[in-house]
Amino acid sequence: MVPLRGRSEELGKLLDALRAAANGQASLAVVSGEPGIGKSALLAAAVEQAERQGFLVASAVAHQTDNISPLASLAPALRAGPEPLIDTDQFMELAALNTQPLWLAERLADLIGRRLAGVRALIVVDDAQWSDPLTAFVLQVAVARLPAANLLWLLATRPNPGGPADQLVEAVSVPVHTIPLAPLTVDAIQDLAADRLNRAVDPSLAVQLAGVQGIPFLAEQLIAGLYLSDSDLSAGLIEGVRRRTSELSEAARDLVRTAAVFGSEFRLEDVAVLMAAPVARLAAPLEETIQAGLLADAGAVLRFRHELLRSAALADVPPSAQRALHGAIANQLMSAGRGAAAAAPHVLAVAQSGDTTAVATLREAARDLLATMSTTAAEVIQEAFDLTRVDDPLRAEVGVDVVSVLVAAYQYDRAKAFADDLLRGTALYHGPITPDLQATIRLHLAPFRRLDVRELSVPGAAPHLAERLAGYRALAGVEAPGAAADPIAQSLHQVAAAEQAQAEGRYADARDLYAAAREVEPGLGSLPPTLVEVGELYCRAETDELSRALERVRELMTAGSSWAAPQLAVLRARLEYASGNLQEAEDAAHAGLRWMDQLHDRSLAPAADQVLALVALLRGQLSQARKLAGHDPTISALLAIADGDAKAVARLADVPQDFPERIGVLLQANAVQELSQSAASHGALAVVAAGSDVDQLAKAVEIVRTAQRPLLLAQAEERYGRAALDAGDRETGVPALERALDSLTALGATAPAGRIQAVLQAAGVRRRRWAAVPARAQEGWEALTPMERRVALLVAEGHTNRSAADELVVSASTVGTHLRAVFGKLGVNSRVQLTRLVLERFAPPPNA
Repeated sequence: MVPLRGRSEELGKLLDALRAAANGQASLAVVSGEPGIGKSALLAAAVEQAERQGFLVASAVAHQTDNISPLASLAPALRAGPEPLIDTDQFMELAALNTQPLWLAERLADLIGRRLAGVRALIVVDDAQWSDPLTAFVLQVAVARLPAANLLWLLATRPNPGGPADQLVEAVSVPVHTIPLAPLTVDAIQDLAADRLNRAVDPSLAVQLAGVQGIPFLAEQLIAGLYLSDSDLSAGLIEGVRRRTSELSEAARDLVRTAAVFGSEFRLEDVAVLMAAPVARLAAPLEETIQAGLLADAGAVLRFRHELLRSAALADVPPSAQRALHGAIANQLMSAGRGAAAAAPHVLAVAQSGDTTAVATLREAARDLLATMSTTAAEVIQEAFDLTRVDDPLRAEVGVDVVSVLVAAYQYDRAKAFADDLLRGTALYHGPITPDLQATIRLHLAPFRRLDVRELSVPGAAPHLAERLAGYRALAGVEAPGAAADPIAQSLHQVAAAEQAQAEGRYADARDLYAAAREVEPGLGSLPPTLVEVGELYCRAETDELSRALERVRELMTAGSSWAAPQLAVLRARLEYASGNLQEAEDAAHAGLRWMDQLHDRSLAPAADQVLALVALLRGQLSQARKLAGHDPTISALLAIADGDAKAVARLADVPQDFPERIGVLLQANAVQELSQSAASHGALAVVAAGSDVDQLAKAVEIVRTAQRPLLLAQAEERYGRAALDAGDRETGVPALERALDSLTALGATAPAGRIQAVLQAAGVRRRRWAAVPARAQEGWEALTPMERRVALLVAEGHTNRSAADELVVSASTVGTHLRAVFGKLGVNSRVQLTRLVLERFAPPPNA
């Protein structure tokens, strides 16, 4: 390989990143620089070094035309080489997920992670500035998902603020190496020339090389015979290409010029049709262009060896000829069935304001691209809108398309801003703004709760549109849900009634209303079906259909809309928790938080944190639970109880309707009235109603057993066992407590398991092997015993040793002993310091 000149420092950074990858520290390296500066050469040197070190290398090059094909920029890296990252069956599976970008990205990250287990790898994407939107998104997810892999992600890009590389750098948390490439020094250019010539550079060539301004590509072209002028590099390059092509046949020159209009990548058969020549007759001219170093054969397609070469060739085609060729290419692609999306770039190159044919083609292209390339579709439909005249009624029609495509691309703020400008009669549109136009645009925005209540009324709109807007007013709570003739409007009223019933704890009614709403065929103004089903599944879980609801939400995590991923993840976390699957609940909550970051919407983060805090509490990880609690009053009350504040139980009677596994919390608080209002709580209500009656508790436990809620059942069994022990019935109490202990231990709920184990040990129960309860910390709050915590809380409230002893029904000297232990474990030496620590830990104070 020819030596890489002038880039030792940059290559050294990449080699350091490769060494870190070999040790399990994944990272991202981004090489940036202008065209011809040597990015590809640096990547090639890094690839060579990686292969020498035994790395698996997967590489791809993005192209300008990639933005109409999903995953086009990354797919070659996935499938390249004798040991591809993704096999054929897996790749076909991914193709089926093109319309669900988050699920595709998650699946791809999982496949890469499995493939690279124990394998060192380098994944390269050159010319990343042209990456298609799906590739850009997938890279963000995959890089974030594999922080501990033996993997270096390496991208090369032109400076492109806000482009794919910048977005990736902003989105990932792995180490990032940014490597900008400056022009080479004069000495480095001289060395490069000597390498290519295999001899010293003569003085005349040295003078010419000084004119390339440190750009390696231009130096190489100069050496290859492209003689550049000293004053204008662009003009010099054009002249060089002319001199190079002057030695070609006329057919080869026509091939180069026609191909330059097609783009940096093209098919020979397409050029042949345009040149009205059989493909076979172009074989010899094609060979000439390849030998001249202008084109490269990539198998299915042909490419210019460098974008600067294409630009130089294109500059030699008169503008009028370019326009004619673009028009012919667009017509050819459409007539050949290649689709409006493939023709769109060429349509845009020749379209003029008022060209209704071009507008129609671009609208079709946007529709074709929407399912798989929504970001590209949004740009194409905006171009179609810009081609219409401000006073043409067609502009309003295309404007509706712009709003609908932007919403489908999840660019809500942009859609709302565009809609506002369109409907205000601004310079954007001078035509008639009819009530139906207003209602239609607002119904595109309404499903995503992007409208003010005042925008949900449009006097004079068609009856079906008016009814749908009324449905959204019901959803906003400004009107009572009612009836409607229009099916979509009726479904909106049903969802509004379902949300109201759910808020009131009437889960069976809400479930049926959600289910009825989902039976309506979607249309303008419909709510996203997955989000409606999320509401239904939550209610099913609350009406003793927990296992079925959980099974369905797991299915939706791969088959539902990936844009609803955060909602699905939070719902799954709650249902897994209710089912006693603590690890699965934790994983789902973390996945939801990760997807919120990737979709730039953290509105559900408090709900995910609730589940994580509950899991931490069951595991006895109080500090972690406290970090996650935020201002959640229920979590704060549960923390206070765990810290020994028995009075905090009273605060659990006010648990919000939407709190995860609310029933178990209400059972803990003996909240009879609240439990009686919940359809799924009949077993818990029976447990509370039984009090300490052992026989009634036995019946209540059997009712709870049918609910398939292991944590709730363990609570009931614990009550039953304790009551039986208190009544002197060891034969009943001990087995009940042991069942609860075994269940909680299996679930990983070590905190309540440790509590029950202590009760059994105090009752004299002996086992060959007790459950492994984590050892208590040696210092800090977690080191305190329950009695020490109660003493600390009472002292912080101002109690003396005597008054605290009266409260705890122990002697003052016992309180003093516990207080000394508290001082030692917390590292304080006065009541004032202790009070300060307690007040810092509890906000508000525990018994406030």
